[in-house]
Amino acid sequence: MELMKKKLIEGIRNILVKIILPIREKKEQWLSNFRLSIVFRISLNYLKLLITHGIIFMIVFFLIYIYTEKENYDDMASKIIETFEEDSSYLVNPYYIQGLSLKIINLDSKEEVYNDIAYLPSSENAFYHGIHYDKDSENNKLVINEIKEFTVNHINYQAEFQYDMTSRYQNFFSLLWKMIILYLVLVVMIIYKGKRNDEKLFEPLRIMSATANRLTANNLHSERLNLEGTKNELKDLATVINAMLDRIETSYESQKQFVSDASHELRTPIAVIQGYINLLSRWGTTNEEVLKESIEAIQNEARSMQDLVEKLLFLSRHDKKTLKLKKKRFNMRPVVEDMIKETRLVVENRVIESPILENVIVYGDKQSLKQAIRIFIDNAVKYSKDGDKITILCQNIDDDCVITVQDTGIGMTRKDMEHIFDRFYRSDNVRNQNISGHGLGLSLAKLIIMAHTGKIKVRSQFTKGTSFIITLSDRRF
Repeated sequence: MELMKKKLIEGIRNILVKIILPIREKKEQWLSNFRLSIVFRISLNYLKLLITHGIIFMIVFFLIYIYTEKENYDDMASKIIETFEEDSSYLVNPYYIQGLSLKIINLDSKEEVYNDIAYLPSSENAFYHGIHYDKDSENNKLVINEIKEFTVNHINYQAEFQYDMTSRYQNFFSLLWKMIILYLVLVVMIIYKGKRNDEKLFEPLRIMSATANRLTANNLHSERLNLEGTKNELKDLATVINAMLDRIETSYESQKQFVSDASHELRTPIAVIQGYINLLSRWGTTNEEVLKESIEAIQNEARSMQDLVEKLLFLSRHDKKTLKLKKKRFNMRPVVEDMIKETRLVVENRVIESPILENVIVYGDKQSLKQAIRIFIDNAVKYSKDGDKITILCQNIDDDCVITVQDTGIGMTRKDMEHIFDRFYRSDNVRNQNISGHGLGLSLAKLIIMAHTGKIKVRSQFTKGTSFIITLSDRRF
């Protein structure tokens, strides 16, 4: 039985899905051909709600009206029975003129005691219980019949009451038409007033649309949505959009600055290469000294350009969320040891110390982390002088890998420390000392460390040196 019930419900559901969904899809497809404003849609919903609720109200009002009238007739019937109980030999129906008729029968003797019923159903000469509507009768249309039994002086009686509600029924519908007309007038007024209020309510949306339509790259910094007026959801939306525009402007300006700085950095090596090519074209290849100098300079500038382009591509992949890291667990100590050996081989005039090198497991991309640490070591070499000390540590602290790169070089000011991770940033002190670089290394290293949920601490004192402390973990998040 339960299985049949489930199959029946499933069958009904499938039928409804096959019938209702296509109708709904066709309706949406048809409506999509029209451009309906939000105000129009809201007004249409108002109209639907007002009409449906108005119909429900009229039906409920009619039922309440009928029930109230029946209660009045029941009160009349009760009073007639009370009168008959007081004096069963004499009975006059005082409510006949109000539409109440009755017939009293002695159930014991089957004799008719009283009868002033003027109406019987036209279909047959029988008494009906309930509400009846006779379309063939000229006078009586709506009739309520009811039977009540009672006892007087040990004699059982049956009273058949007939409530003629035709006049009240007609009066009700006469009143109903007036109410419908009045209600329709109210509906029109509500829709008209509501439409105007909706237009006023959605005025900020029109202003937002006009403002957004005016936005260009040239006025992005000046055009913002108006936040005046009372607080509501639209004002919250305007606030969110303004905040979004601020972020877009910041990003746009950052991209402009990025392109400008990249162009500037590329212009220098290109100019140098072009200068030496002109030198070669002027002096030819017969001058070995000029040829050697030109080839060496072109190679250096080409390497510099290649390094810059690779860093720019890395940053671009990060910005586009296409940077992919192949993470796995590995011991960081051998990686740091290899970089220390490489540094000692390449740099001969710095004191490279590594007093603490501990085994510690990290989870990350080995090559990327090596690239980041190499940047910190290269910076320590670049911004220190002959005889300065560079200390490199790899420690296991609470199962975290803590790598420290410390130098006794030129250090940084507080202002420089606030911007060292900005792209293309180079301090005035560095520029004055003609130290080469693009200002991209630290920003690239930070991106790699952040991609491994790591942390970077910077400690520096101007002319005393700088320390970078990188913390990495073995946790996979």
